[in-house]
Amino acid sequence: MIVYRGGVDVMGDLLGGVRARGRVFHRRASSPPWALRFAAPPSLALATMVRGEAWVVPSGGPARPLRPGEVALVHGGRSFVIADSPGTPPRVFVHDGDGDGAGEADEPAAGGRGRPGDGHVLVTAAYRACGDLCRRLLAVLPGLLVVPAGDARLEPVLRLLRAEVAASAPGRQVVLDRLLDVLLVVALRAWFEREEAAAPGWYVALGDPRIGRALRLIHGSPARGWTVASLAREVGMSRAAFARRFAALVGQPPLAYVTEWRMALAADLLARPDTTVAAAARRVGYADAFGFSAAFKRVRGVSPSAVRAPG
Repeated sequence: MIVYRGGVDVMGDLLGGVRARGRVFHRRASSPPWALRFAAPPSLALATMVRGEAWVVPSGGPARPLRPGEVALVHGGRSFVIADSPGTPPRVFVHDGDGDGAGEADEPAAGGRGRPGDGHVLVTAAYRACGDLCRRLLAVLPGLLVVPAGDARLEPVLRLLRAEVAASAPGRQVVLDRLLDVLLVVALRAWFEREEAAAPGWYVALGDPRIGRALRLIHGSPARGWTVASLAREVGMSRAAFARRFAALVGQPPLAYVTEWRMALAADLLARPDTTVAAAARRVGYADAFGFSAAFKRVRGVSPSAVRAPG
């Protein structure tokens, strides 16, 4: 949870615990062909070209060019290819979890100690620990999106990333991973503000002074006994006006949002082996496991015990 100005960052909640594992792929020879297949990608992957141009070819979808200064996000766990040309057959296969991040090879395989001034340099990130909360965010994204170059928010992070790739200094992997965490958030911000993004209602509503405050209150205290009246009172609106405006901006009534958010939190809690159904119920505001289990099954379609991690 990220706290700022006395409130809660809703996107921070959705991305809480999501951490990057970065890789640098370097082709020393500047001439093609080259291609990598990410054969077992994570739930969410990011790619950006530090030098040179490439194509991202998702499984079952059209290829998209990837130029320096652009950021591609791929999700869904489906394989994809990054290559000099859409038709180049893969010569290197990358599996999530291979190696320890940056490595070395003359092909476009992990090349952390090459000279990044030569040929093509690609940086990718695999984002781990993407639980139910993170999947709520991914559900509103296309399987492949590319944030174009020139966005003023991206460039400072990309500039630091390029410098870190070139330096090969001690602690490089740690810095690289943290920069990729920042790049993910900045890229999502830039994407949601594009017209073609069709930003989710909750993201749009965050810009509304009153409904945005209500969302932060819900996320900040999910176990509190919220009612439409209490939320309306907190943001200085009448009950009826608040309910109408919340539904219009977010796309669902206030208490439906509260319940869905509680169940998403509970699903992530239940994924931890040490969390019982009763403990998850208390954490999200239910006095007893029976009432919580009924609500969970109504919203999620399965009982809490069906999703609870063994332990």
